[in-house]
Amino acid sequence: MKLIDLTHTFTDDMPVYPGDPKASLEQTAHLEIDSFNDHKLATAMHVGTHMDAPLHMIKDGKTMDAIPLDTCVGKGVLLDVRGKERIEESVLDGVALEKGDVVLLYTGFGDKFRSPEYFENSPAITTGFAQIMVEKGISMVGMDMSTPDHDEDWPVHKILLGNDILILENLTNLDKLIDAKNFEVIAFPMKLQADAAPVRIIAKIN
Repeated sequence: MKLIDLTHTFTDDMPVYPGDPKASLEQTAHLEIDSFNDHKLATAMHVGTHMDAPLHMIKDGKTMDAIPLDTCVGKGVLLDVRGKERIEESVLDGVALEKGDVVLLYTGFGDKFRSPEYFENSPAITTGFAQIMVEKGISMVGMDMSTPDHDEDWPVHKILLGNDILILENLTNLDKLIDAKNFEVIAFPMKLQADAAPVRIIAKIN
């Protein structure tokens, strides 16, 4: 068994989606002065590696704390979609999917995470691809980029979240799964009564 961390480390200089408030992680107590260390985190929910719950785009959708734990664990399926401007149905040709699987999209954009280019010209996921995720009963869709949508009507978000398919954004280390024939994804978010939450995502290679 081997564990691969798919989570970006949260630091004080975390990049945020254009227009979102800046996040901060500051030390508020120091061992030498206060006899202990402490830190304060201030962040919107959609910063760094995080999970979108249905409430993010769906009226009366589930909040993060209402997500069943068994939804957060599943057999992983990695799709190598590097170099594609659109992630459409054709990338699923010959791919066997089962109910409860976790589909991870390796776009290569994770390499740009701390540069301005990360939020520019990332691949767009098509609604056709999203519909197949619904038809197959996929539990989570994850990606090494900031969003599946370029259209501010957010059609892919709405298709997935409207069918209780969780979205995992800003993943890293997906390249380490290229040759993994059998792996499980474990993605437990903070238990917050909110539309999203930071999440620690692990791939367990069997």
